[in-house]
Amino acid sequence: MLELYQFELSQYSEKVRLILDYKGLNYRKIEVTPGIGQVELFRLTGQRQVPVLKDGIRYIADSTEIAKYLDLEYPERPLLPKNSKQRGHTLLIEEWADESIGTKSRKAFFSAISQNQNLRKSLLPTTTPDILKTVVQGVPSELLQIMGLGVGYTPDAIRSAIADLKQDLEALTLLLADSPYLTGDEPTLADFAVAGLSLLLKFPDGPYLDLPATLSGQGVPLFAENPAYEPFFSWRDRLYAQFRKPLLSSTAPTSPTSIQIE
Repeated sequence: MLELYQFELSQYSEKVRLILDYKGLNYRKIEVTPGIGQVELFRLTGQRQVPVLKDGIRYIADSTEIAKYLDLEYPERPLLPKNSKQRGHTLLIEEWADESIGTKSRKAFFSAISQNQNLRKSLLPTTTPDILKTVVQGVPSELLQIMGLGVGYTPDAIRSAIADLKQDLEALTLLLADSPYLTGDEPTLADFAVAGLSLLLKFPDGPYLDLPATLSGQGVPLFAENPAYEPFFSWRDRLYAQFRKPLLSSTAPTSPTSIQIE
């Protein structure tokens, strides 16, 4: 069976999960513990970042490379159209989504959890002790903002990311106004990239992620609760309903295997 080394909250991991489900491939999720688990992942694969796909003895890193590998080795339900113009559009949108939505939505999401105590508490695993949840919930917003400065999440960077994301979602809504998918009548890599990478802006409705059910439909309020972006998220939820496999139970999700150093 294919194995996906991942973070459940990683948009790039979600992009790959969408592709695997679309192709009807069975796989096992292996949750990489940030920090020590990444050291173990590096020992196994030479990579510290997720996602990494294991197929037999092969390890494939990077969501784009994984998509290309899957299309080559498992050609049913292809991700890239045969038409050269559509293929070019697909590749352009996928690369743009990786660099724009993928990176900027993390900044917007960081701003949201910095300001919303309940949201950051909800992101903790269900097995987290109540006392630790209370500690996390009570971390002052000012302290989180200072921590953000250390990774380049300055107020100006966050404002710029949010402004760009507004334009991105407007553009995507226009592209989808008279088409079921971004580059034509069939889903492509572009659709799964955009859908997966928008994960943090608004979590999909339905039991697709190993996260508390209360997070369904939540996200960055500026986007998740804004009617102007509802057409885009409605399209994305339809894509999920069509192709994403739900968890076995929304009340008792199956947690992925964890990887960490003993």
